Amino acid sequence: MDPHLSAQNLRDAHTPAAIARHLNSDTRHSYLGDFVLGAVDGTVTTFAVVAGVAGAGMTGGVALVLGIANLLADGFSMAVGNYLSTKSDRQVLEKVRLNEERHIDEVPEGEREEVRQIFASKGFQGELLEQIVDVITEDRRRWVDTMVTEEFGLALETPSPVRAALATFVAFVVAGSVPLCPILFTPLAEPVSFSTSSFYTGLTFALIGLVKGQIIGRSKVVSMLETLAIGGAAAVVAYGVGVLLRGLVSGA
Repeated sequence: MDPHLSAQNLRDAHTPAAIARHLNSDTRHSYLGDFVLGAVDGTVTTFAVVAGVAGAGMTGGVALVLGIANLLADGFSMAVGNYLSTKSDRQVLEKVRLNEERHIDEVPEGEREEVRQIFASKGFQGELLEQIVDVITEDRRRWVDTMVTEEFGLALETPSPVRAALATFVAFVVAGSVPLCPILFTPLAEPVSFSTSSFYTGLTFALIGLVKGQIIGRSKVVSMLETLAIGGAAAVVAYGVGVLLRGLVSGA
């Protein structure tokens, strides 16, 4: 539920019919979070490259080469990392389900007692508790699902590793290309125009923050400022390093 709903909208969202629609709605994983994560990381990565090159007084051609190399390599690395992490979560879920299936086959009374104690800890007791245990254990899938969620605290559905990785990579490349785009329209032999890249990158950070705020139900202004601050800090560090190493580059 949106935390910013008005009192009337909140009441409307909690009618029996509205609750039924909400509980029966599509619960598939949204990959928007993966997209936002990739976009933030991609923009920070390439903007840091542009800032470092600008601080060192190097040319746009250098920024373009380093930026594209980092964009593709880091984007692929991040996508692979997200793929492996998501796949690991799915494998854990599958292992837990298989173990619970085996336990139900070999020690059904022990598993019934686990269900009993889980719901007893929630305050159920007596005949009502026994009815709950009976209802849950009469359906094997419901029984396993209950153990997965209640005993291990796992979600019943996990995102697709391939889709999560793809969302991350696409966002990384698309958003991460923004700091490099102004360089394409300037002579590559000239020093990088840091101000133009900064302007468009700032807009990108603001847009990412806006989307992130929408996803997590947080103030969009706060989320935008937070994302801008993160990107700005990365740029300051990279630019400072470039300035410090400018003499070394010039000497080379």
